Amino acid sequence: MSQDLQLTRRQIFEELTKIVDPEIGVSIMELELIDKVDIEQGKVNVDLHLTSPFCPAVFGFKIAQDVKDNICKVEGIEDVKVNVSNHFMAEAINKQVNESKSPKSASTTNESTTNTGQDSNQSE
Repeated sequence: MSQDLQLTRRQIFEELTKIVDPEIGVSIMELELIDKVDIEQGKVNVDLHLTSPFCPAVFGFKIAQDVKDNICKVEGIEDVKVNVSNHFMAEAINKQVNESKSPKSASTTNESTTNTGQDSNQSE
């Protein structure tokens, strides 16, 4: 494994450690909810499970979205796909989280919209 990949992997796991299960207040890494993390050319696939198959869906959505958002903060990461398994709402959670914009692309869109608005005001 290259040093760059090792550094990226370490940064990803640091971000994952910051995510706390909102129901019980413990890091998802301490709870061992992450099953697999694959990194390839700026794209990350994360497999995870929740504390139980009937964990409240709102907590499942929150954890999965936090996983995506936190990993997107890591330099060099362009795309994150989250795969929640063994949960009664897994399909809906995966669909909503994976179709959401990453924080990076959302801020880029907002900045370009803001800049465009500022440019048109300056030309008047």
